[in-house]
Amino acid sequence: MRRRIVVLVALAALLAGCAGAHHRRAVSPSSAKPKPKVSHAHRSVHHRRVKLFVTVLDGDRRVRVHGARVRLWGESRRSDRHGVTEFRAPRRRLEVSVSALGYTSTTFRVNFPHRRRQTLRIYQPDLQWPLYGATNARTQAPARIRLRPPFRLVWSRGMGHLIEFPAVVWNGFAYIGNQRSTVHAISMRSGKVAWQHDTAGAPRMASSPAVDGDEVVYHTMGGRVYVLDRRNGHLKWSWNAGSAIESSPVVVKGIDYFGTASGEMYALDLRRHTLRWRRYLGAKITSSAALAGTRLFIGDYAGRIWALSPRTGATRWVGSVNGKVYGTPAVAHGRVFVPSSTGNSLTAFTTSGRYLWRDTAGYYVYSSPAVAGGVVCFGSYDGWFYGASTVTGRILWRVPTGGAISGAAVIVDGVAYVGSFSHRIVGVNVRTGHRVLTFPHGQYVPVSGNGMRLLLNGFSRIYAVEPRRPRSRRLAH
Repeated sequence: MRRRIVVLVALAALLAGCAGAHHRRAVSPSSAKPKPKVSHAHRSVHHRRVKLFVTVLDGDRRVRVHGARVRLWGESRRSDRHGVTEFRAPRRRLEVSVSALGYTSTTFRVNFPHRRRQTLRIYQPDLQWPLYGATNARTQAPARIRLRPPFRLVWSRGMGHLIEFPAVVWNGFAYIGNQRSTVHAISMRSGKVAWQHDTAGAPRMASSPAVDGDEVVYHTMGGRVYVLDRRNGHLKWSWNAGSAIESSPVVVKGIDYFGTASGEMYALDLRRHTLRWRRYLGAKITSSAALAGTRLFIGDYAGRIWALSPRTGATRWVGSVNGKVYGTPAVAHGRVFVPSSTGNSLTAFTTSGRYLWRDTAGYYVYSSPAVAGGVVCFGSYDGWFYGASTVTGRILWRVPTGGAISGAAVIVDGVAYVGSFSHRIVGVNVRTGHRVLTFPHGQYVPVSGNGMRLLLNGFSRIYAVEPRRPRSRRLAH
């Protein structure tokens, strides 16, 4: 009995010791998980409002924009005469919206934790070059860009392969494809490549891309239409026409209009990824479509110029020229100017289809015409660059270039440009034909650009130039 009591006492002591050890482990500082303390200082820094400054700059003209509407952190301000707005908001990544009369409204994600002062660039649509030919009417003559020789070279960039068609430019970046269908996005300010997109299978590319909002659209000789994200060059989707496409895109209200080597004319809805309409015109099409008013104009290898309804593809009228239409018609002031390669000619019609006049050159006219200031300019394989009256067709001047001309003429700020197989670009006064520029690189279409700089196109390299200015004149940055 006594032994049982001793055993029970010992067992009770052992259990008490275990419970004590367990209790000590539960409250041991090394294993306890204290509640985290809230850092009120961190929270106050994150939410505390401080003065932030936003400067609005014209991205092309490099001048500050007065009166721009800037929205930040639920508040709205107008920029002062120095282009500056002031806000009180937290120093963190914020969304800033900027709009101004004559500019594209833009929303930015701005990282304020690092800098209280930020400069945002906005752009005027009238100073951009979003598609081949500069305008939907393919005039090859942007009306608002004011850049003239003499020029200074700012940067140049090799494209790796032949450049047959020029870059398009939108909001500070140039988008250009080479013969191998590699598309580059290049900063107009620095010449640096922002992104590069290599087309699968590397089919030949014989057209310019086009910018449509946040997308870049381009066509290939493999018969496909490609749509890229303009910010990073990633492929969003593609569509197969089944036949080679040499037409450069013209995109209006989300519809891409183009022709193919099989003689088909397409209106492709880029939003819904479906065809709006399709027309068989009966002969090969290399021409790009020009859109003016309620008519769509395009030429074919049967020597015809078609005027179609952009909405349905129905024929409005058909005119004939004296040979194949390889190049792209230009539409201006109620007239359509149609080049003919094998006809060696440029023919003018009214936009309602009445024949006006025809000029004949000494050899092929592959060159797409440019129209501005009452003058239509075109080149020929005979090596001459021509300027004619848009009203009568009378030749006002002609300038030798030293080589066959295959690419389009371009007119910027009263200067007509053309490239030739003499591997140089010539610029002349559009009214007199007086030569004002000879650039030692060139081949096909000579020029594109924006309100800040022009891009001169060599065989496989582009050159960014801007007018020379007195050293005393400083540019805003």
